[in-house]
Amino acid sequence: MSEPSTPRPTCLVTGATGYLGGRLVPELLAAGHRVRCLVRDPERLRDHPWRARVEVATGDVTKPATLPPAFEGVDVAYYLVHSLTTGPDFEATDRAAARAFAAAAEAAGVRRIVYLGGLVPPDVPATGLSPHLRSRAEVGRILRESAVPTAELRAAVILGSGSASFEMLRYLTERLPVMVTPSWVGTRIQPIAVRDVLRYLTAAAGLPPEVNRTFDLGGPDVLTYRQMMLRYAELAELPRRRIVPVPVLTPGLSSHWVGLVTPVPNAIARPLVESLRHEVVCAEHDIARYVPDPPEGLIGFDRAVRLALRRIKDAQVTTRWSSASLPGAPSDPLPTDPGWAGGSLYQDVRDLRVAAPPEALWRVVEGIGGENGWYSFPLAWALRGWLDRLVGGVGLRRGRRDPARLRVGDSLDFWRVEAIERPRLLRLRAEMRLPGPAWLELCVDPDGAGGSRYRQRALFHPHGLAGHAYWWAVAPFHAVVFGGMARNIATRALADGAGDAA
Repeated sequence: MSEPSTPRPTCLVTGATGYLGGRLVPELLAAGHRVRCLVRDPERLRDHPWRARVEVATGDVTKPATLPPAFEGVDVAYYLVHSLTTGPDFEATDRAAARAFAAAAEAAGVRRIVYLGGLVPPDVPATGLSPHLRSRAEVGRILRESAVPTAELRAAVILGSGSASFEMLRYLTERLPVMVTPSWVGTRIQPIAVRDVLRYLTAAAGLPPEVNRTFDLGGPDVLTYRQMMLRYAELAELPRRRIVPVPVLTPGLSSHWVGLVTPVPNAIARPLVESLRHEVVCAEHDIARYVPDPPEGLIGFDRAVRLALRRIKDAQVTTRWSSASLPGAPSDPLPTDPGWAGGSLYQDVRDLRVAAPPEALWRVVEGIGGENGWYSFPLAWALRGWLDRLVGGVGLRRGRRDPARLRVGDSLDFWRVEAIERPRLLRLRAEMRLPGPAWLELCVDPDGAGGSRYRQRALFHPHGLAGHAYWWAVAPFHAVVFGGMARNIATRALADGAGDAA
């Protein structure tokens, strides 16, 4: 007679629409747990690839009456929310929400709470902490003082594309070749890769019941913020950055400066900047007694940054019009991350309905370049080719191998065929001299009524300040070049389609 199977624990995840929660859910599912997500608006989970595999409970940690149904049958409850963007009273909001969450967990008989807070310097009293860190520490204390054993995991800067701390580092370094910076660039920090954070969060569900304490989480490297910026610039293959710290920039002024230079919202940038005045280095590594380090060790700063940069550096631009085909590693951006996450990727998008059949439109798309040209403003394309040759590039002289058919790897004037999914997608990677990689994506789909839908994207990932300057310098010409290109491809397809019909 076979042994009865052990029921899978049920995990309640708050913050599933946020950065870490959205990455934790698939890790818990992979570990064999049942997952229930507590969200205010279930519609916000719609685009997550794991949506069909989880239960969804509608509720709000700031509204205690909505919590009991969500906690029914829950074994482990993850608290991954905070109220940074709710205004100046966020500490009071965080305090009330933590108490409501702990009370609901106690009433439901939850056996463990797992909370991710901020790394707190041990020698700084609560009154000396930034409001952000002070509130994080208070939430942890409230949860630990409840009747439910709580593992409070404390981390400083989390390295992963989409993390607010990492995006602030990314944008500051990429956009400013010379930086006059606040004195906090000399603060020592122990960052940690998002993959290691998720490994600890997932394993915390199985901690022994007597464990009710804080754990410091950090990677193997301790660096100043200045060192992190310089290392990032080197890893992103940017020119060496010049950093001049000055003492007059207060955290408040610094946050406005960060908000001006980066797309990270000021409501998020300010508490992050204020926290950087504290040295945040792990005082212990006790978590390893329960969750041993992997054989290869924890992920260091350099590898964590390379992982976060991988998608763009490997030209993994999505081959589908939607974002559903992202690689899905924890260090990659998700479709549901904020628009400022994942680094700058400028786009010019054109979308047309064409009364020609898809096969006629595809013939025009696959026949682009070479003798057929680029279907818009020939002088502009020729001028761009001449300029490219002047700076040592390939120019437009290469033409194409075959007048009608393309294959992956073909040169096409100053482009290279990176992907072709006949008869719907052609993606070209630019090989002209540019301050950053660029792609041109042409997509054909049937419209269901005998016609077609033509979608065209020009994408550019700026490399440093020169890349941003280049994009905005040429942006005024996009309507003429790319808009005319889309219209003329449609017109040519209509003419070819009419010829086919005749």
